[in-house]
Amino acid sequence: MIIVAIDEIDFDRASLIIDNLDSTKCMVKIGSISFNSIGKDIIYYAAEKGFDIFLDLKLHDIPNTVKKTIQGLSLLPITMLTIHTSGGKDMMLSAMEAVKNSKIKVFGVTALTSLSDEDTLSIFKRTTSDQVNAMLDIAEFAGIDGVVCSPHELKLVNSRRSLLAITPGIRIKDLKDDQKRVMTPKEAIDMGSDFIVIGRPITLSSDISKSLNEVYESIQ
Repeated sequence: MIIVAIDEIDFDRASLIIDNLDSTKCMVKIGSISFNSIGKDIIYYAAEKGFDIFLDLKLHDIPNTVKKTIQGLSLLPITMLTIHTSGGKDMMLSAMEAVKNSKIKVFGVTALTSLSDEDTLSIFKRTTSDQVNAMLDIAEFAGIDGVVCSPHELKLVNSRRSLLAITPGIRIKDLKDDQKRVMTPKEAIDMGSDFIVIGRPITLSSDISKSLNEVYESIQ
């Protein structure tokens, strides 16, 4: 499944992108950029257009705060949301408790796709793969629905049959931007990704609908 990332601070621009997408071919991701700038309006707009919505706020706080935050967010028409696995087991358990009476799936971010091995060695004192593996252990124990990881860690996730995988860092071609661990849509799907997140290659295209269709056809 394709997830198109909407990272706009202006409602008119965000809604224009949504208007040029096809809800039968993709979901939309509303992250902190749009949510903090536009608020709930863009979520309701996408829902009215028939899109399933992935709310990507990467919550990371004490368990009680995360639980109450998710209880509030669960009132919105969303189908998936994110937390940081580095928040720990109790935080993840609290997140799952918050969605137990809904159909919302909880995904944990393992290591941001902007991080290189050099970065993770500096921050976590271990390689990216080792950091992801450690987070997968905790995620499995807490029983969350899935994780967010780069395409390069999909083999690690696929060895854990209980976890779904969302993979950002998807690129049609090398944009030489802030994403360091990237892969094409077809490569990620073939490696077992359940959801691929694509933003700028579609949303900055001169023909958004055509670009979405090209990605969609490439993974069929």
